[in-house]
Amino acid sequence: MWLRRRLAYRAVYTSVCGQLNVVAVFPHFTMPSPGSKRPLSSTERAISPPTKKKVKVEASVTSQTVANFFKPASQKPTPSQPKKVSWHIVNNSCIVGRYLVGQKGETQKEEQSNEIKIAAFDFDHTLIMPKSNSRFSRSASDWKWWDASVPSKLKQLAADGYTLVIVSNQKAVSLKPDGKAKTGNSDSKSLSVLKEKITTMLDTLDLDVPVSIYAATQYDEYRKPRMGMWREMVKDLGLDMSDDVDDQEASRPIKTLDLESSIFVGDAAGRKGDHSCCDRNFAANVGIQFKTPEEFFRDEPPAPVEVDVFDPKNYMGMDTPSTDGLDKISSPFTKQSDTELVLLCGSPGSGKSTFYWKHLQPLGYERVNQDILKTRQKCLKVANENLLAGKSVAVDNTNANKSTRAEWISLAKSHSLPIRCIYLSTPISVCKHNDAVRAANLNQESLNPESRTKLPGMAFSEYARRFEEPDVSEGFKDVFSVVFQFDGDKEAREIWGQYWI
Repeated sequence: MWLRRRLAYRAVYTSVCGQLNVVAVFPHFTMPSPGSKRPLSSTERAISPPTKKKVKVEASVTSQTVANFFKPASQKPTPSQPKKVSWHIVNNSCIVGRYLVGQKGETQKEEQSNEIKIAAFDFDHTLIMPKSNSRFSRSASDWKWWDASVPSKLKQLAADGYTLVIVSNQKAVSLKPDGKAKTGNSDSKSLSVLKEKITTMLDTLDLDVPVSIYAATQYDEYRKPRMGMWREMVKDLGLDMSDDVDDQEASRPIKTLDLESSIFVGDAAGRKGDHSCCDRNFAANVGIQFKTPEEFFRDEPPAPVEVDVFDPKNYMGMDTPSTDGLDKISSPFTKQSDTELVLLCGSPGSGKSTFYWKHLQPLGYERVNQDILKTRQKCLKVANENLLAGKSVAVDNTNANKSTRAEWISLAKSHSLPIRCIYLSTPISVCKHNDAVRAANLNQESLNPESRTKLPGMAFSEYARRFEEPDVSEGFKDVFSVVFQFDGDKEAREIWGQYWI
């Protein structure tokens, strides 16, 4: 019995020490050779091996090696072939990563069908979540799978021939170099944490297919629900999005995108408690199927959309673009006097300037705008000069309340001229959409002729706080109401008809 216990102890001792290289970690330990026996005295009192002269031995393991030994098997990367993530930044805004699996994996991917189907995923609270159960991750290691089924589902998608893509908004990540970095890596702390977290997750997953990663860090064309990251992916994967293929192109293999079979999974779905609806709207912009993590990974039924989701198609005006490019309005606006003052009233982004260019400028009205002239007093001065010269004036400002409008009514009375009001009752959701569209399309003259940048959110809330609906009782000859409906050429309608916020 005693001998069996001793042999069992020796087997366990040898196994554990062999894995940890205990001699290297604890140099004063010595390991008996497997075939040797310890000499025993007749009294069996000798327990420790004979004292030997200590020899300095260089440790062959590090603290990281020991930590990895005790790490759960589920978190240990067990790569079957070399893997790495290559990173670069596009337009100082979008982080792009490519998880590579070596020559074999890449070759297998290329040999698949030329019709590519995409399985795209948001990152935080879709694939992973903070292990600390806090709202935001505290470190690169503060993560766990969103659900235990995530790894197996992703591996099954890869086995079914899907191209895996991560598409994530990461506004908290800074791309400014860390000037205090002591190593060659000048990434900001937030960027380093994101890269390490994604790399660790993919190493843990241990796929044998490439994975593409896209992360938007700014409020620009790349941020979901906008399609910038999707377009970057299409370009990187060499996909053809056009329906027309000429004879020369037909002679070579073309990889096309199978939108019908593709899918996007994300948690920002407009449900009760969701921070936004940008993931659902992103899928709608792209034209692919959308599911929440609960639906995709847990097979739960769809939850109702409870936020007031703005649909741009409800404000697209006529079914076909007009030939004259004019907005569809309730009735034509006409000039009623040789010289008159017209006051535009509406929220920022309601369409006031567009209405002026399309309807008032052709009628000979001079434009007065506070964004250009900077102060209301300067606007009053310029308007007065134009009225003295016999020119009609259109005041293109928000003119939100009665007290502001009263100054213009007083100016018209001083010239014994009629004053009219054009009220644009555009909903705030549409105004914010207009603001986002023009700010993200600085090079599209038809959508942003004055190259305006994005307005702060308080511009809309401040207007709403001050707003008093205009009425003829204030002294206006009439109040002409305009119900906003966008109209434009085919390209402008295609852009405006997407979700942008």
